[in-house]
Amino acid sequence: MEVSSTKGVLSHLSLLEVKARSRKTRHQQPSQIKELKAKVEALRIQRNQLRAQIETHKNLQKLRISMDTQCRNGEEEEKVEEEEMDQDSENSQLLRLMARHTQLKDLLAAHHIIGGYNITKASHGKGVCVSLTTAYEGIYLETYNMELNLRPKIRITRHNIPPFIPLNSLVEQGNMQMDVGDFLDSLSKHLNGFAGRKQQLKLVKELHKSVEVLESNVLCSILVLLLIVPKKKTAVLCTLTYTDHTRCLPTQVKFLCEADTELPDSPAWKKNCSLLMETPVHQALTAMRKTEAIV
Repeated sequence: MEVSSTKGVLSHLSLLEVKARSRKTRHQQPSQIKELKAKVEALRIQRNQLRAQIETHKNLQKLRISMDTQCRNGEEEEKVEEEEMDQDSENSQLLRLMARHTQLKDLLAAHHIIGGYNITKASHGKGVCVSLTTAYEGIYLETYNMELNLRPKIRITRHNIPPFIPLNSLVEQGNMQMDVGDFLDSLSKHLNGFAGRKQQLKLVKELHKSVEVLESNVLCSILVLLLIVPKKKTAVLCTLTYTDHTRCLPTQVKFLCEADTELPDSPAWKKNCSLLMETPVHQALTAMRKTEAIV
């Protein structure tokens, strides 16, 4: 009897458990259906957003091609086919702004890649023209231009770089194909070094009338000056040599005085030698005049 009674209780408990699970399943079904509907709606919204993004991207590409073509042809007005896009609509105006924004971002990225040099498109988009501006003591001097063809490899097609600047050597030394920015930096240093030395020579002639320029070359890498010592009106020949063509300061200074052979080795003129090595020549001559080393 006991065994039968126990089995009856267990069967009853099992039946109750089945009924409870059934009720729980019925209660869960509406919430699961609601959750699935929400997921479907979210996916539908995501699909529509992706379609809109694809359409916007296509329109942006068309506008970018149109803008690039207009830039090459020098046109100012935007021309888009009316059947594809209404220019007076707010959406089309927004798209044009977005296209202009991406165009400016691309130009800014290119500007950053080449080290901040000013560039313009050339050869119908197949090349670029790079402008290299020189300056000395905060004054802008000459600007040089160089046209680079980008296809199939980077090469210089036209330029107005002075012939005494070792352009071919700089191309060979720097890997222009892999790092055009490094090549432009080296070239810019040579151009600014030359411009700085040339400007110093100009200032010497303008500021120091008593100093005679006996010799200088086109690269301004050699400068021979005739200096006059005040007391005995002794002439001193000063030769400045600039072996580092990227710099504006000389790498060697020599004095020659036939009337007083010991003068170049005197402490005062050794100090003048150091001054000319460390200071731009026009400023050094001004300092030498203040100490009455020269007239």
